[in-house]
Amino acid sequence: MIASSSPTRSPFQAQPLVRLVGIARMAAESSVVAEKQRVEYRTLPTRKWLNRCQSARVPFHWTINPYRGCEFGCKYCYARFTHEFMERRDAAAFETEIYAKDWDADAFRDELKSLKAAQIVGLGTATDPYQPAERRFERTRSVLRALTEARGISLFVTTKSDLVSRDVDLYREIGKHNQVRVSVTVTTVRRELARLTEPYAPRPDLRLKAVKDLAEGGVPVGVIASPILPMITDGEDNLRAVAGAAKRAGATHFGAGVLFLQPSAYNVFMPFVERRFPELAGKYKASYRNGAYLKGTYPERMSALVTRIRSEVGFMERDLDTVPAPAEETSQMRLF
Repeated sequence: MIASSSPTRSPFQAQPLVRLVGIARMAAESSVVAEKQRVEYRTLPTRKWLNRCQSARVPFHWTINPYRGCEFGCKYCYARFTHEFMERRDAAAFETEIYAKDWDADAFRDELKSLKAAQIVGLGTATDPYQPAERRFERTRSVLRALTEARGISLFVTTKSDLVSRDVDLYREIGKHNQVRVSVTVTTVRRELARLTEPYAPRPDLRLKAVKDLAEGGVPVGVIASPILPMITDGEDNLRAVAGAAKRAGATHFGAGVLFLQPSAYNVFMPFVERRFPELAGKYKASYRNGAYLKGTYPERMSALVTRIRSEVGFMERDLDTVPAPAEETSQMRLF
């Protein structure tokens, strides 16, 4: 990593002149603090770290995302739309312009007073809390240090980075007075396929080693194989291989859900499919042309397969394993 030695022109300056407000204005005023070959790191003023969760798709009451953008570059990433709030609509910006939120420990502890017993906090719901920026900024570790003072809450963490095992000590400390559960994403154990779909994320075997380290450290940890990519990672052999590896590593839970494609993700994923899996492009376009979520027999079949694999491998079921489709859309059918 090379520190920036001269002022870097803001990417916002190349856009048409508009009056930026809110998060877009703060992002435009951010400073470059470091650069790598394909990534630049910026700081970002932040009014609040705790965000109320309004989505019925997940059980969280609050979410925390220490970073905006994610340099893992997963082709299917649903969170790409979050850069649009900053008026950054270049598809590549999400994975090359990484914003670390400014940290104020006292202000964050004041925010924690809003937490009530039995509420669920999701850490890393939009961008990975253990992406490479964490090695420099340690925003996630700072959050965890503060959460050691919480009492009676549930903390659910999601990542696809082996760096998560660094914080075994803090998860154990938080777990003395709260429920803690870490989920590590492993969509396939095939290194070559993972490198295609998740080009800058740690290898699957490194993630599974982190699962083992967390489990041996007394931290409840599981594996999720989401998203299931139709005709790419949806085979029973692939999902069973992930589940088996997770079980051997000491995981306590396993789950997976089918790929959904919001427009910002679709615009990156479809060109990837056309380039790497051209024989599948037609079906993908037909299946997702009317919405982000697949409905009908395919997701039902995948849900049944995951449930069967979970049972046969010896995992318990948990609430976060599946995300139901909206009731008003379940009558729609797709081709897969």
